[in-house]
Amino acid sequence: MTQFLYSIKRNVKLFLKDKGMVLTSLITPIILLVLFATFLANIYHDSFLEHLPEGVEVSSDIISGFVGGELCSSLIAVSCVTVAFCANFLMVQDKVCGSRRDLLMTPVRRSTLALGYYVSTVISTLIICLIATALCFIYLACVGWFLSFADVMLVISDVIILTLFGTILSAIVNSFLTSQGQISAVGILVSAGYGFICGAYMPLSQFGTGLRNAIMCLPGTYGTSLVRNHFMSGVLEELSAQGFPNGVTDGLKDMVDCNLHFFGSSVSIGATYAVILITIVALVGIYVGINILFGKKANR
Repeated sequence: MTQFLYSIKRNVKLFLKDKGMVLTSLITPIILLVLFATFLANIYHDSFLEHLPEGVEVSSDIISGFVGGELCSSLIAVSCVTVAFCANFLMVQDKVCGSRRDLLMTPVRRSTLALGYYVSTVISTLIICLIATALCFIYLACVGWFLSFADVMLVISDVIILTLFGTILSAIVNSFLTSQGQISAVGILVSAGYGFICGAYMPLSQFGTGLRNAIMCLPGTYGTSLVRNHFMSGVLEELSAQGFPNGVTDGLKDMVDCNLHFFGSSVSIGATYAVILITIVALVGIYVGINILFGKKANR
């Protein structure tokens, strides 16, 4: 246990001391928030108005709250994974510079070292993502706040769940990386592509049926929907309270992927949680298996 705690403390301290890595991890959600608010906000605004019945007027606060919730949910859904990859690059750097080999020459077990990397990456990623979440709350407070205390707590719980997902995913991928070039390539690929395949940048309703069904097979899509539901539940409830028909609010939920449909079947919130949590457990099993396999090869 002492070795395990030391490993966590060492990794978190090294991450926080590396100003470049911390800045890169923190600046990613900040840049995304600025880009989303600058470019995607108008697209989301127009999409919202297109789905309203003709002649219906909505206050600017509700429109801003709706668009802001969609923007913030997209930001958090992407950041919890991309930041996890940045934070977990320490594991690869230790292999590149030989620190991992030196650590394995001590009484520290390989399994303890692997678990230490995972837990420390969860902590480091949570620090950055919770800061990003606080920035999103500040942004919503400025443009249109409709979140209840329960919504805030659910958003924070979503951040924790998605951080666990992003961290174990990055741990598996980074287990096979052995150079700085590979780190850069994977970082660019994840940063550029993950937002599209999880439905964060563009809702699934904008895609064709075949591509939409394919993306629905990816667990990241369910994570995005989960965050989106909790960021936007307050403003959607406000629309219902103002007398909007259920058909209109349901159409808006479909538009922003609050309502998911897997090959035509509706996916409940409970099923969404189940997909994410089962995926995390399965990926943890894969990560353990990878480390056992590498350990056997190292002992030969």
